[in-house]
Amino acid sequence: MSDKETPRTETAPSRETRRIRGLFSTQNVDNVGTGTTKRKAISKTYWFAEENDQQIVSVQPINNNFVPSGPCTEVPRDDFLRAYHPEPEYYQTKVYPNIKQLEQTLERAEKARSQGQAYSAELEFSSAIELDEDNVRANFGLGLTYMDRGDNTRADDIFQRLVGLEAAYTEEHKHLFNEFGMSLRKAGLLDQAVEYYNRALQVAQNDENLHYNIARAYFERGDAEKCTEHLNTCLKMNPAHAEAKEFVKYVKGLVERVQAEKKGGNGGTVLKADI
Repeated sequence: MSDKETPRTETAPSRETRRIRGLFSTQNVDNVGTGTTKRKAISKTYWFAEENDQQIVSVQPINNNFVPSGPCTEVPRDDFLRAYHPEPEYYQTKVYPNIKQLEQTLERAEKARSQGQAYSAELEFSSAIELDEDNVRANFGLGLTYMDRGDNTRADDIFQRLVGLEAAYTEEHKHLFNEFGMSLRKAGLLDQAVEYYNRALQVAQNDENLHYNIARAYFERGDAEKCTEHLNTCLKMNPAHAEAKEFVKYVKGLVERVQAEKKGGNGGTVLKADI
């Protein structure tokens, strides 16, 4: 056996290890003053950046509480590398501790709600919103907590905020769509439930359960036509959806009965059922 050491072959870093993620800044140069007092002022904007596997970097601004907040902007990797500068020290001293605090607050809030501790959940979700008023998990959670307590007025306030949050309708939060919509419907906020589901369908139109749940909301509003339309869409996506199959038969029979009663001069049956 040779006593010579075999040279190691260095492999190139994988795309995963080279993917951009962290805190970065951009600089703006503005002219301040006029005449002899005119000077240039440099301002920094901080961003949390994360690259996907298509070499697109999503950047989100850092708010005054030092946490990523607000809408994300997608930037091609090459453009990002030219315009954005890493800020590791700022991240470690300012941003990371507050991101951690926000995450811990949300975990306490969600745990309290799951255990039926509505007032503790409200306190924790509200604390999270103080750190990031646009945080989707915090707003969803607070809205659900209000509905758990039967406080529909405050729940409607949260609903109005969520409808305007673009981030609330991304794939990341898809699992929250149905829970929130169902809670709106069960709380009797039928107009809000329909508006919310329609908004959610703009980004998740192929979700069979969204179509099933909006059908239930339309049914309780007395709109059999829209209800049937969404049930049929649900069944096109999943012909084996047992609840939708049962529901569409029920609605068809009920509509036929209403029409027969109208012909017989007996008024009409109200569209309402516990399905």
